[in-house]
Amino acid sequence: MLKYKTVKEVQAALKAVREKKQTIGFVPTMGALHEGHLALVKEAMEDNDFVVVSIFVNPIQFNNKVDLEKYPRVIEQDIKLLEEVGCDLLFYPEFEEMYPDGEPPEVDYNVNGLDKVLEGAFRPGHFSGVITVVKRLFEIIAPDRAYFGMKDYQQLLIINTFVKNYNIPVEIVPVPTEREEDGLALSSRNRLLKPEHRREATLLYEVLKRAKIRSGFQTVEDLKRDVVRKFKKAKYAELEYFELVDLYTLKPIVTWVQSSHVIALIAAKVGDVRLIDNMIIYM
Repeated sequence: MLKYKTVKEVQAALKAVREKKQTIGFVPTMGALHEGHLALVKEAMEDNDFVVVSIFVNPIQFNNKVDLEKYPRVIEQDIKLLEEVGCDLLFYPEFEEMYPDGEPPEVDYNVNGLDKVLEGAFRPGHFSGVITVVKRLFEIIAPDRAYFGMKDYQQLLIINTFVKNYNIPVEIVPVPTEREEDGLALSSRNRLLKPEHRREATLLYEVLKRAKIRSGFQTVEDLKRDVVRKFKKAKYAELEYFELVDLYTLKPIVTWVQSSHVIALIAAKVGDVRLIDNMIIYM
């Protein structure tokens, strides 16, 4: 596996790839890799001739300084995992390489308002930071396809919308969420959970499963009230939001028949760790 920290080195390597008329798949990450990330890499390897993974903990998408400081950084472990799976090139730049002019200003990108709700409401400026770093990485890598996990569904939808609205020639490929045996969605943050908190973290998946079958809930509000009750009984988990929304617009669903494309999204703090998850209710 090729390993580079500079834009110049990466672009030189990718120029040689393009000269061979090979397709390039790209997986952007913040490191602390797990099986969910590796599923993205494997999907990219199936679809493309050459696969690039980036590892960069992007400070401008963190609206919580403590969260940024606590984010796990295990680069040697990450390199080993990528070598084992067969990644072709790793790009792991320093801040100054990504943002040579210093921290970029917050930009209000046009993504049809998708960045203003749910995570956008709870984490102001987050999606501006996400789009900024993805835009920068796309400019450096210029991939044919880029792979994003469905666990961060709102992010996936926003990136896809951004690419379409700004005519960026990259195909965005969604990859299903990987889960632990007990249903907890794989996340780099899971390793920060204390054992007692880890056990209660499965509550997110449990309420999503109940939403999926809708058993016993005549209305959407009945379901949402039940979720609130379950979290109030929890010892360590605190609900931030649980919403049923249209899969493509993220507009809230008031009745079960309002839309034929519905997804449930949830965010909660378990101990000191913030987790998100989602499940498609029907398409």
